[in-house]
Amino acid sequence: MADLHAFFRPQTVAIIGASKKPGKIGNVLVKNMIACGYPGRIYPVNPKEEEIEGLCCYPNLSAIGERMDLVVVAVPANRVIAVAQECGLTGAKNLVVISAGFKEVGKEGLILEMELTRICRSYGMGLLGPNCVGMMDTHVPINASFSAVFPKQGNIAFISQSGAMLVAILDWSLATGLGFSRVVSLGNKADLNEADFIADAANDPNTRVILCYIEDVARGQQFLQVARAASRKKPVIILKSGASQAGAQAASSHTGALAGSDLAYETAFRQSGVIRARSMAELFDLAVAFAHQPVPKGNRVAVVTNAGGPGIVTTDSIEMSELTMARFSKETTQELRANLPREAAIYNPVDVLGDAGENRYRFALEKVLADQSVDSAVVLVCPTAVTEPEQTARAIIETHRIYPDKPVLAAYMGGKTLAGGAKLLAEEGIPCFTFPEPAVRALSGMVRYARARELPEKEKELELGDIQPEPVKEILQKVRQEGRLTLLGSEASRVAGCYGIAVAPIVLATSPHEAAARAQEIGFPVVMKVASPQILHKTDIGGVKIGVETPQEVKKAFIEITENVQRFLPKAVIYGIEIQKMMLQGTELIIGMTRDVQFGPLIAFGLGGIYVNLLKDVSFRLAHGLTRQEIQQMLTETRAYTLLRGYRGEKPKDLGAIVEMIARTARLVLDFPEIGEMDINPVFAYPDGAFALDVKITIS
Repeated sequence: MADLHAFFRPQTVAIIGASKKPGKIGNVLVKNMIACGYPGRIYPVNPKEEEIEGLCCYPNLSAIGERMDLVVVAVPANRVIAVAQECGLTGAKNLVVISAGFKEVGKEGLILEMELTRICRSYGMGLLGPNCVGMMDTHVPINASFSAVFPKQGNIAFISQSGAMLVAILDWSLATGLGFSRVVSLGNKADLNEADFIADAANDPNTRVILCYIEDVARGQQFLQVARAASRKKPVIILKSGASQAGAQAASSHTGALAGSDLAYETAFRQSGVIRARSMAELFDLAVAFAHQPVPKGNRVAVVTNAGGPGIVTTDSIEMSELTMARFSKETTQELRANLPREAAIYNPVDVLGDAGENRYRFALEKVLADQSVDSAVVLVCPTAVTEPEQTARAIIETHRIYPDKPVLAAYMGGKTLAGGAKLLAEEGIPCFTFPEPAVRALSGMVRYARARELPEKEKELELGDIQPEPVKEILQKVRQEGRLTLLGSEASRVAGCYGIAVAPIVLATSPHEAAARAQEIGFPVVMKVASPQILHKTDIGGVKIGVETPQEVKKAFIEITENVQRFLPKAVIYGIEIQKMMLQGTELIIGMTRDVQFGPLIAFGLGGIYVNLLKDVSFRLAHGLTRQEIQQMLTETRAYTLLRGYRGEKPKDLGAIVEMIARTARLVLDFPEIGEMDINPVFAYPDGAFALDVKITIS
């Protein structure tokens, strides 16, 4: 990973393209660096000026006579390459290229950007941008950006691929009082990307929570490793817009068809411990909660309210999320009953009634937070004629100080009447919302993060024995030499078998006589299928025969299948007829893989056979970093799991064998990146073992 110490804490900063003219970006950059209180040395560079904003101006970097830790570039795109070359020759460490006119404008800009990246890498210079707003750190402080706003100091790092989104959020933050530790505009991500800045923020003592707005991930494997390590230290919350194109293609496999356009990102975030926000509002609601509140130890929530309706709404929201309503101890309910009005509700939500003052709120909140079965609390305040907004806010703040290890969030459900109390809560780090649902969503995100921290810190490769990669190489090489992209069923089954995947015996026969002999070797009954890479749906054209029980029937079926194919698809190339052992009926499953362009192999598991596209009962994981524990979790996320455990008197199936088959499939597709798609459908699961019946593999 890039060492960004000199990037965020430079001793020397040069601004190339600095300007005297107010309103010019080159002038704003100089003013921002001065105004933020940057403690280092600032060097404006412009051959036409001698002084800018009271600072000595230099004609070029060489004239400064000092090595730059950071160079901010704001010149036209056609001059950036020469500037980057000069930066490299003078030993500059990092560049922030504000200039636009690169890959965002088309092919010529892309060529320019590639040359810029090449120069920076050849000299070992870090590059942020081009086409970015810049960056800030409020604790250094430094403001190497042309933003109109320098944010309040705080503990939230914000990394944004969109410059417009970034400046809008900074402007909004001044009105809300939200503080940031650092802010980074990624721009085109020609070199440094979201993973580099997430990794650095994870080690920044001034950052407590990391927020990202991204439209894509630059390098998938780097991101997975960084995000997994960072999320164990601090919450990483990402709002991802747009969609990967990898899953949107018309795929030939069931797995490819099931993998939605955004599925790989969803899976990558989950496996790496990232919390995904669905809107800008949720992104910053989560940020506020994480920035000031402790991570909950569990998902049990207590609700204290002065109105029944809002309490019910909050309860519904909790039960529909990953949270649950806390069940109070007998002692807690007895004390609530003894000290609250007779009409009050005491069993969660606790309704302290509309005439509740600060003392009643204080008592109820203190009792529920003291209960060991409560992990967090949501306090609702509705305006009545006797509501005490400010006093109640102080009661909430003081009670939370007694129980600082349990998060407390509030919803002041009103406007002007409650504004003073809401302001007090926000100033003291108690997230306060207008309605309860955002508070519940924020708590739910905090609970998801608490669970995500339990992920292994490092990826642990699946340890598997009995693997034979050499025969697989030979098979794939032969297929490529024949100009094919699709393996025959017998070839795909051999590939699977080389990685220890149990496959029902299958052989290829090229004549009726050979088919009969092979069937006798395998043992009757058998299934017969046409072997042609051009025929995906064999049953539709009469290319399959099931339950063939004698050599004579095999010969007859061979001829019938061949005639059917020639009649319906006369131009199809037929390699022969595949003879496969007919297995006893088991629970039908699918194990599959489609390859995502950013994150690599995406493994699928679910109900198989004819139910695949009908029920879409499938769970996904990325093969990279996949562990047996995560595979077991995959199983539990499907309805197939209910069948596998034993349903309506059926014997439980061999879950260990299924986990092993998924693990071996993952290892296979990791070892052979040329495998583009793979379907094992159906897999028959039995009380003792599991067998693959039909294996499809396509290569790139």
